[in-house]
Amino acid sequence: MERTAPPPGTAAPTPTGAPDTHVPGLLDGVPRQRGPGERAVAEVRQPGPTAGSRRRLRPWRLLPTPTGTPFTFGYALLLCLTSLIAAHADPALVHALLQGSSTDVTHLVRTPELVLVGSALWVAGGVTSPFALAFVLVLTALERRIGGARTAGVFLLGHVLATLATEVPVGLAVLAGHLPDSSLHRLDYGVSFGVAAGIGALAGLLPLWQRLPLLAGFGWMLLQDLLAYADPMTNWGHLIALGIGVATWPVVRRWYAARLGVAGA
Repeated sequence: MERTAPPPGTAAPTPTGAPDTHVPGLLDGVPRQRGPGERAVAEVRQPGPTAGSRRRLRPWRLLPTPTGTPFTFGYALLLCLTSLIAAHADPALVHALLQGSSTDVTHLVRTPELVLVGSALWVAGGVTSPFALAFVLVLTALERRIGGARTAGVFLLGHVLATLATEVPVGLAVLAGHLPDSSLHRLDYGVSFGVAAGIGALAGLLPLWQRLPLLAGFGWMLLQDLLAYADPMTNWGHLIALGIGVATWPVVRRWYAARLGVAGA
């Protein structure tokens, strides 16, 4: 006997005694389909992007902290203290302290270790100077990438080498008679050489789109200061210190990679 299809719009009869399991909107003969209610529940339960999976902006990481960046934090507190002394102490006392910390030729010949350390305890221009702000931001960023001891090493390398590179020629020029004897006692102190070296080193750890503007902007500022010829020895020292920081790129990049490897282990 020939089988005939049921009229359109009618469902096939179910055997007697069998429950009617047909759900509107599903295809017959295809197993494990979700009904409308199940689809709604599944859509609700699908996990979306969580707050932890998004890259959060944490502007407070730009500033030093006692636990995250102890070297920069402690050093910044010390510079704040000496800046308060320079601003509020007796001017004669302040001048004596600065003169005793100066890395001029006379002091470098007599007590090089003392003045190389002592000159780095002051900020020329106080805590409102551009180099004071750069000190906080640059050394914090560098310390978070390579650690406190290595950041201190980069800072001291730039501070010491740039100081010697500018003061030794002064001493030689005085001996040759090209400069007066008063040049042996020029007041020279501050953290700017170390900060310039830190900027150069940090640039090597940044992506290209951040590295080029940093070097171009800071380098242009230093060139403008040099062309103004207000303090050529110090201005040359800043450029030399920046070059010293750039020269440390192979080393600081290895330190950074090693630190990332330890953190990811």
